[in-house]
Amino acid sequence: MGELYKDSKVELTRFTAAHYDFIMNLMSLGRYAHFIKEVVSLMHIRPEDKIIDLGCGTGRNAYLMVSYLSEKGRLLGMDISDEMEKQFCSLFKELTNVSFLKQRIDQPFELTETFDKAFISFVMHGFPHQVREKTIQNITNHLKPGGKFFILDYFDFIKRDWKEILKDFGFQMFHEHLFFWNYVRLLVASL
Repeated sequence: MGELYKDSKVELTRFTAAHYDFIMNLMSLGRYAHFIKEVVSLMHIRPEDKIIDLGCGTGRNAYLMVSYLSEKGRLLGMDISDEMEKQFCSLFKELTNVSFLKQRIDQPFELTETFDKAFISFVMHGFPHQVREKTIQNITNHLKPGGKFFILDYFDFIKRDWKEILKDFGFQMFHEHLFFWNYVRLLVASL
């Protein structure tokens, strides 16, 4: 899939998508698996939660989230890559409460359900700011009242206050967790 925005960092090459988990392990000096387990535990997932994983990639993070869900819980993964779709669907082929939607998260989309939690990991930094706002609006439209939005990304990839940006969309009650020598942040915002 070609780039939609100049200087986009969202669309991956086919090679990068095919080896994404290996690359993340390499970049984190082998610490990614432990790190992402800690991040998912901070989501306080309940067995019946409905979760949307935006830019879900291979499903590696979703796999950890699903381990907290009962058969009443549900996870929807969303990504634009054919390669990511293939890996995600292969990982979850036996589970009926997990599904994949090939969809750009930065373009308007309509779903027939709302979610308790939305998770986005290392995606927002790749969008121009106006596109980030469109993505946040999509998330706002698909979260239940009281729902939580989890943004995992580089700490300061824009020179603006994320909490102020999210307040404009109705989010409040923020919590932060810092990782990798304060270079990576999990920002939790409640709607």
